[in-house]
Parts: sequence; C-alpha cells; structure tokens
Amino acid sequence: MKYIQLTKEQLEELHEEFATFLASQQIDAKEWAVIKAEKPEVADEEINIFSDLVWEDVLTKATYVEHFSKQSINLFFCTEGVIQRIMIKTNDEVIDLSSQEGIQELLNQPKNEKFEFFKGAKKYNKERNLEIFDLILKGASISKEGVLYQNFEKFVN
Repeated sequence: MKYIQLTKEQLEELHEEFATFLASQQIDAKEWAVIKAEKPEVADEEINIFSDLVWEDVLTKATYVEHFSKQSINLFFCTEGVIQRIMIKTNDEVIDLSSQEGIQELLNQPKNEKFEFFKGAKKYNKERNLEIFDLILKGASISKEGVLYQNFEKFVN
C-alpha cells in the first residue's frame, strides 16, 4: 500500500465511488457481502487499492498545503518539480499562530518586528505526491485556494 487506508467514515462518505470501484472489479453488492464475511483479507486488499486511488487523486490535485503551529506557519506551493515554502515565525509568546486571533494579528500588521518571514524552494526528494502526503501525516492540510500563500508571496517578494 502506497498511502494509508481510508477510515470507515471516509469510506462511508465515498460509498458511491467505492461501489463504482467494486463494479469496475466486477463485484456487486451481494458478492461484496460474501467477500467481507468469508475473505476479510481480500476485502481489506480491495479497500487498500481504493484508498490508494483516492489518495493519489487528492494529492495530484493538491497545489497548496498549510501547517499551523503556535510559533509558526508553513505555507507550501507544490508545483510539478519544486515545492516552494513560506515560513512565518514569531518569538512572541503571547501570539498563537494556530489561532484565528494570531492569524488576524499577523494579517493586520505583517511588518511588525514580532514576525519573521523566510522563503525557499527545493526539488522533491521523492515522488511529489508522497512528499505532500508526508506533510499531511505531520499535521498539514490541503488548502484549496492557497489564499494565505498567495498573500504572503506578494509580501516576501
């Protein structure tokens, strides 16, 4: 398995897509019930294959990834060959960049000396989607529009 198995909740959310996937494997609902009951290892393998397909699709479409902690924000722009990063850091113990208030303070006064900005880029060490997946496993999330990255890219350039 390349990624991780989808949770039961995620599979339930994608039940129609999973049914279509099983149909493409020529497995109908009746046969799936038998497989789950009599061959749980085969059912698990089908779920693993489906999970990898879903993850691959989601990661391929991902362009912006964000990771927030109390002291820093890491914003990533994931292009085909390079991952670009903007890191915003604070040493002010009062500011919590993982909170809405902390982000608002940053947006209101980004030039304040409380904040430091760093920008960098690197080629992927391994496959692009695996690197994005590693970021997600470390607590990052996919941002659909990358608004924060785009705003701060203008600021750091």
